[in-house]
Amino acid sequence: MKKLFYQLINNEVILYLIAGVAATLVYMITRMGLFLFIPSILLVTLLANAVAILFAFWTNDRFVFKQAREGWPKRLVKFVSARIATLVMDMALAYLLVQAYPQLIGQFVNHDLTLVNAISTLFSQVLVIVLNYVLSKLFVFKDKK
Repeated sequence: MKKLFYQLINNEVILYLIAGVAATLVYMITRMGLFLFIPSILLVTLLANAVAILFAFWTNDRFVFKQAREGWPKRLVKFVSARIATLVMDMALAYLLVQAYPQLIGQFVNHDLTLVNAISTLFSQVLVIVLNYVLSKLFVFKDKK
């Protein structure tokens, strides 16, 4: 059992998923919390992504891909560039599903915009997590310590 636990915490994909879940929770809590005070879904999505991107870089650089301290600014630029690509996708989905066509999801949740936002957030984050791993693995974190 101890050996299995050790293998799991040293498995890059498992660590990435744990870090991804944590970053997703940071994102979702930030997005849903800000949405209560800021009625602009695009601004809320942008701000939530900025917070989540910084958190995700720190966890991926330090714990998942175990990078050397040197060279982190270059990795941060690559990481942010890759995350901007998924941010654009996330914002497009937020615009389409919450602002432009809320009835697509709203028909199933009594047209409650808060629930429409929550469901669209969950949907987009599944897509974002998969694409972010691929971009991180192939483009950002190529070298280990």
